[in-house]
Amino acid sequence: MLRPWLPGAHRKALALLVLVIQGGSVGAEEPERIFLRFEVFGGPTAGLHFLTLTATVDQSHQGYVIAAEAKTRGLADVFLALHSRLDVRGRISDGALLPEAMQAETHRRGLDLYTRIYYGVDGTVTAETRPPVGWPAVPVTAAQMRGTIDQLTVYLALVRHLARSGSCALTFAVFDGRRRYDLGFADAPPEVLPDIGGRTRVCRMWRRRIAGFPAESSGNEATDQGKVWLVRLLQADLMVPVRMEFGSEFGTFTADLAELRGGGQYFRFLE
Repeated sequence: MLRPWLPGAHRKALALLVLVIQGGSVGAEEPERIFLRFEVFGGPTAGLHFLTLTATVDQSHQGYVIAAEAKTRGLADVFLALHSRLDVRGRISDGALLPEAMQAETHRRGLDLYTRIYYGVDGTVTAETRPPVGWPAVPVTAAQMRGTIDQLTVYLALVRHLARSGSCALTFAVFDGRRRYDLGFADAPPEVLPDIGGRTRVCRMWRRRIAGFPAESSGNEATDQGKVWLVRLLQADLMVPVRMEFGSEFGTFTADLAELRGGGQYFRFLE
């Protein structure tokens, strides 16, 4: 299925990787680098090792840069052969995250997809995509793009808010280069993960489709729901996502934190 510009499973997980960052490092003179690796399991066959996801995030008091990559593993690589990369850069002004540019490349069994998004200081948003959308869809208008942010910046903003207020309750206007949607988060009861120990903060998420989606799709599908578990692992005042659960056109997936480096600390949970 070639409907989205990135398969839903790894597109969502790539974005969720940036949850590790929040405002604790904003006052630093030099950018602080944090690296994460997630292993993603699930899909049509329960327990299938589907993807490896990695992200590197640099953040200073002036701006941020995020690089995230996904690559299929095992049988998933045989049938899908997917490798993708997302890069975002932005600035920080009065505590607000303001993306400046986002680019994405996906290579999947001979199909190459490219997206570039540019954000004007006046709120205008322009996008370049190759190839163009290949399915019947309501086009995204310039007015709908205006004032939106990219999906990676969303999660950076979410965790900054969570650290300050103790609440996940937020909604963002998102444009990913082909589709316009609202991405919302809500508080869920804390849970204990056996592999982590202690209580974790839990955020539920939902997506409201606005434009750019296949005409036959609805706005109330499994792909529009998700859940994130977060704990404090680093010395800085920040939250780290240790588990993510999300639906996609390939089934339900769970991404577990396997490796974390940052602030002079190192954690390994999975090989």
